[in-house]
Amino acid sequence: MKRKALIAAFPHTIPIFAGFWFLGMAYGIYMHVSGFGFWYPLIMSMTIFGGSLEFLAVSMLLAPFAPLQVFIMTLMIQARHLFYGISMLEKYKETGWKKPYLIFGMCDESFSINYTAEVPKGIDKGWFYFWVTLLNQFYWVSGATIGGLLGNLIHFNTEGLDFVMTAMFVVIFLEQWLKEKHHISAWVGLAASVGCLFVFGPDQFLIPTMICVLAVLTAFRKPVEHKMGMEVEHA
Repeated sequence: MKRKALIAAFPHTIPIFAGFWFLGMAYGIYMHVSGFGFWYPLIMSMTIFGGSLEFLAVSMLLAPFAPLQVFIMTLMIQARHLFYGISMLEKYKETGWKKPYLIFGMCDESFSINYTAEVPKGIDKGWFYFWVTLLNQFYWVSGATIGGLLGNLIHFNTEGLDFVMTAMFVVIFLEQWLKEKHHISAWVGLAASVGCLFVFGPDQFLIPTMICVLAVLTAFRKPVEHKMGMEVEHA
């Protein structure tokens, strides 16, 4: 059961592996250049496991001690996980002892895979979600550690490297678009993103977008589910 779930989950994480290794190594090198030993990116990637927050944590560690500001900044950056958690309540409902780790390890990429992937018949969903989450964290931790170890040997300009993550999410979005016959949730997400981008600006639009998407899909949940049911019957 465990091995079959691992074999089923691994192909879904290959794009994440490519992105996480590049960005993880860039993060490890950045930590080294900032004066930290390799164990810093190793421990931080294992315990924080939040890419953008880990990069920001470097400047936090170098700045004067300010716990309140750090708490507020961390909450603002990671607040989107509140919405991820709400979306995954049903999927993680009967995962047993694996649930605490699934909650801890739910990064953007693991959420995208576990929420959209169709688990093959005969594969335990709990183990599938577990392997996706564990593999993705392993990619990030190993990349960050290697970057920290090789930081004094590798020197390159990492400007623009973070676009790998954007490209990866575009691929995931397009894959989900092709899978679905209806695109209601996708259109709602696109409309909310564009609208909030104009209203709140590029630095503040993420949380309002998620609130809008959640509100609209909750308000129109029954019509959307009815339409999906009709399409399944005619398939």
